[in-house]
Amino acid sequence: MAVWQERAELLFKEEGLQKLKKAKVMVVGMGGVGSFAAEFLARAGVGSMTIVDGDTVDITNINRQLPALHSTIGKAKVQIVGDRLMDINPELNLVKIEEFISPERAHEIITEDFDYILDCIDSITPKVNLILAAKRKRVKVISAMGAGGKMQASKIVIKDIAKTDVCPLAKQIRKRLKKEGISSGVKAVFSKEKPDESSLKMTDGTNFKKSFFGTNSWIPALFGLHSAEYVVRYILSKE
Repeated sequence: MAVWQERAELLFKEEGLQKLKKAKVMVVGMGGVGSFAAEFLARAGVGSMTIVDGDTVDITNINRQLPALHSTIGKAKVQIVGDRLMDINPELNLVKIEEFISPERAHEIITEDFDYILDCIDSITPKVNLILAAKRKRVKVISAMGAGGKMQASKIVIKDIAKTDVCPLAKQIRKRLKKEGISSGVKAVFSKEKPDESSLKMTDGTNFKKSFFGTNSWIPALFGLHSAEYVVRYILSKE
């Protein structure tokens, strides 16, 4: 056991640390949800991680994204987060994929040896394609739904995608997946709080994104926390 894992070993035990060290996960999206999820996984002791994002830091990211600082504006999120993860655990087996994932690439980068895929994408089409790729490769996936327009931390829950409600993004994802023959079997992190419609802003549609809600500093991070917690607990419970 590495010295930095002393407190984790007291809770997870040596067997748990070994399970986490052998685990292989992928986090797609290094924004407000994914960057925090990746950090929680690394600090928990996950041994192999692939992080995916084609974006660079924008000044508007600073209010909610882990890699976003005034000093990092314009830099690739994957590189910033990747450097941070290696500084947390120098023995981490880390793969960095700096690109926006097309449907074809989603099927290429997801392989059967992953224990879990964390979908932290905030655009519908890439999100659906990633989930489909994971399901068709029979790899477990947990998907973060809409974190925008929300304020209440206590409203965040995890359920099967079939049992999601209130969240407009979850509704769209359910419909798209159903057309592909998938009605259940995908864990979803979502909020039962109705989004503040007055905070909605339309975009030019770049990168499959037509609009977005206002966001705060804590809700996206909590979506990442719930995603990471679920995956870590799954790994610890594996025989």
